[in-house]
Amino acid sequence: MDVLIYLIPASLLLAGGALAAFLWSLKSGQYDDIEGAAHRILMDDDDQPADEPPTERRRQG
Repeated sequence: MDVLIYLIPASLLLAGGALAAFLWSLKSGQYDDIEGAAHRILMDDDDQPADEPPTERRRQG
């Protein structure tokens, strides 16, 4: 039972640190664009403009 004297304040400090980290992440905008990464993965960045000829890729081997 004497160990509770150490464990209860330690758990409160740990929970307070977790709450502080969560509030910091909210304030810094970590959760502003949740679906943006899911949509960016679907976009094709390899598209070239229509006025530019396509480049050939050489196979090395």
